Amino acid sequence: MKNAQPLKIGLVAGEASGDKLGAALIEALRPHLPEARFVGIAGPRMQALGAESWFPMERLSVHGLIEVIRHLPGLFRLRKALIQRMQDEGVALCVGIDAPDFTLGMERALKQSGMRTIHFVSPSVWAWRRGRIPKIGASAHRVLALFPFEPPLYEAHGVPVTYVGHPAAQRAADEGSRARARAALQPMLQNATGNAPVFALLPGSRMSELKHHTVLLVETAQRIRQALPEARFLVPMVTPEARARFETLRAEGTRAEVPLTLIDGRAEEILQAADVGLVASGTATLEAALARCPHIIFYRGPAITVWIVKKMLEVPWVGLPNVLAQRFIAPELMQEAATPEALADEALALYRDEPRRREIEAAFAEMAQTLKVDTGARAAAAVLEELAATELNR
Repeated sequence: MKNAQPLKIGLVAGEASGDKLGAALIEALRPHLPEARFVGIAGPRMQALGAESWFPMERLSVHGLIEVIRHLPGLFRLRKALIQRMQDEGVALCVGIDAPDFTLGMERALKQSGMRTIHFVSPSVWAWRRGRIPKIGASAHRVLALFPFEPPLYEAHGVPVTYVGHPAAQRAADEGSRARARAALQPMLQNATGNAPVFALLPGSRMSELKHHTVLLVETAQRIRQALPEARFLVPMVTPEARARFETLRAEGTRAEVPLTLIDGRAEEILQAADVGLVASGTATLEAALARCPHIIFYRGPAITVWIVKKMLEVPWVGLPNVLAQRFIAPELMQEAATPEALADEALALYRDEPRRREIEAAFAEMAQTLKVDTGARAAAAVLEELAATELNR
């Protein structure tokens, strides 16, 4: 008699954030499914936990309209091959982790073939294109949502959804985080005294964002320094390439002279240490909120892209902390409004208004508590429920 084949669960992650979520899911499922094999597309964290990556994750990490168009033929071939192998290998259930442009199409084909599917991380339907929700429901038997305001949107369309919280909230700042972060970063604060103003400058991680934001932030810092000579500026750099690009753009784009401390990584620590942050719109704004860092949200980009986004937006806020709060906790300065003068004025006003900063910090602490649930455990419970449904339907 042949031994029964081990249960196979498909996991497809498209970038580093998805790799972290996938790893948390594997860890939470292992006690329940010790013999299961996890297969598909995995990053280093998932692979370290035994996941088999049939294709390199980097092939999905394509950003920007032109880059995506250029890579479309290869991405279509990859998706077709992945779908076929999932079916050939007898995968019981597939979880697409974020990367919706790739994973939702894969999930739709697998669902139509009879396989159970889950989409982990809701696309930003709360911000634009809510008409996508029925199509997402046609792709996935269930959506796993990171934010508490997302489930009602799916429930209104009859799409099964589970709130799993945001994993970053597990590392949210506490009452002592600022003092600990200041002490850890003290050698990089250029001999600043313990109460010197510290500003975190986060220009974004993509090369296109650095192009639009480097000079803007340098000239903003110069204006802040003129008003607060003792101010210190910390700039986390996500990669060596980003650091080199920032330094090149700064040298070529402005004569502003202001001491900045560029630090490889450590964005979370820098945000915890800062009195005020200047943060490019994106996931870093949520990181700032979880670090209890009062901040200003800004963004500059190609005019046509910003115009399209504005036309599609269904909420008055861009930054995630404001969306979560349903009000403007963090000021937002976008496109033409994001000038060195305006950013410096907002940052100085926020720094000088300590009661306001304490109110913002308290609001961010409450926000973190809302998001602070065991994401891996909740996601694993949803997977186990869908596997049970698979057994019932056989």
